Amino acid sequence: MRVVSLVPSLTEAVAVTVPELLVGATDWCVHPAGLDVARVGGSKYPDLDRVRALRPDLVLLNVEENRRADADALTAAGVPVLVTYPRTVPQALDELAGVLAALGVTGEPGWLRDARRAWAATTDAGTARRAVVPVWRRPWVVLGGDTFAGDVLRRLGVVNVYDDDPDRYPRPDLDALRARRPDLVVLPDEPYAFTADDGPDAFPGVPCALVSGRHLTWYGPSLAEAPALLAAQLATPV
Repeated sequence: MRVVSLVPSLTEAVAVTVPELLVGATDWCVHPAGLDVARVGGSKYPDLDRVRALRPDLVLLNVEENRRADADALTAAGVPVLVTYPRTVPQALDELAGVLAALGVTGEPGWLRDARRAWAATTDAGTARRAVVPVWRRPWVVLGGDTFAGDVLRRLGVVNVYDDDPDRYPRPDLDALRARRPDLVVLPDEPYAFTADDGPDAFPGVPCALVSGRHLTWYGPSLAEAPALLAAQLATPV
């Protein structure tokens, strides 16, 4: 089987489990380190001619990462696609198992079993902290409702104050963000690279947790270490 992945987290999952199947990935697929496969452009705007030239038996996509138009174009060209869309941790774990099964993997790899155990061991952290979770600045974009990252945080004792917003990625202005009076601001380092000098300055007096965007938003091998890493980062805000 020849597989092209247009989803960085799925690229990592395939590359550490059945690397011999992976023939193409996006420019943003940077894990595992040193991945040596053909590149087909970005996840939002892949070069579909390059994808087709790799003669894939399956292309992996995700509703949030990729455009419906590209999935439709590949399907119309006779290229099989598999589309994922997890919004909770259990869904992510099960969809990963489904992707690997579609690739002919029998049984679950060690990293997936470790991830299941790690998340099963998470417990209610007590009184939940109310948080604003920006994912972009200029303009501000925040995590809204029905998102995988929101479920990750909830399982670690952090409630997104925009969790009931009908928009999955609202764009409130800064005054509106401050008016929510969050207990915490969660600042991931991707897609926008928030740092100690870029992000906390907008929320004076509010603790700001700088967290790994990969562990907050990726569903793949990083899920095994995500609970412990994120919990430590959330516990040590700047």
